[in-house]
Amino acid sequence: MTLPRTPSFRLDGKRALVAGASSGIGLACAAALGEAGAEVTVAARRIDALEALVGEMQAAGMKALALVMDVADVDATQAAVAENGPYDVLVNSAGLARHGPAEATEVADFDAVSDLNIKGAYFLTQAVAKGLMAAGKPGSLINISSQMSKVGGLDRAVYSATKHALEGFTKSMAIEWGKAGIRVNTICPTFILTALTQSTFDQPDKRAWIEDKIKLGRVGQVEDIMGAVTYLASDASSLVTGSALMIDGGWTAE
Repeated sequence: MTLPRTPSFRLDGKRALVAGASSGIGLACAAALGEAGAEVTVAARRIDALEALVGEMQAAGMKALALVMDVADVDATQAAVAENGPYDVLVNSAGLARHGPAEATEVADFDAVSDLNIKGAYFLTQAVAKGLMAAGKPGSLINISSQMSKVGGLDRAVYSATKHALEGFTKSMAIEWGKAGIRVNTICPTFILTALTQSTFDQPDKRAWIEDKIKLGRVGQVEDIMGAVTYLASDASSLVTGSALMIDGGWTAE
């Protein structure tokens, strides 16, 4: 008998682009892919934060490069991907939230969130896929979505709408590009404790609400995302496309 062997989670020889890598979930994803052996290009708007991250990753023996990128600037993003690609792996963690009651939504806030979370994400994913197709290479494209792509939430009408839209174009792209060997998936986290979300967790009533909704009884940490992104980026998930990987502690199970 010959036993089957688990496909490799390693990413040696792969080039990865992580957008929104300067902090939080994006930074954790960059570290996870670097730990798995990928050459990681970390992208965001702040060069100082990127250079600090590259230094930390290189000191840990990882291969890392910095690329200034504003995903909401579609033309500049497409040009940067075309110049520096192709990338075998994309992780798009760039995102924006401006929470508030639906009746108080301003057009400027709606446009800002949509321009990054939908339009920017769409054309970044497209740009990486076009580079792969031109090179005749397969790849794994991962958009960081949210549990709010499956449910609604108080003060989150605009944010939830953009994440529902992201799930829609992810599925359609997965269908279109599957024959080219390009997989497109999302990761849908619950509330993750980061510097950007700390103010929410500092409010006892909101923290209690979050912990009550998360069936495992604890809030998310960035480390909870790292195994998932490595899985989706690697050959271990070679038959997974058009899917949403829920990391929500059971929030959406009901």
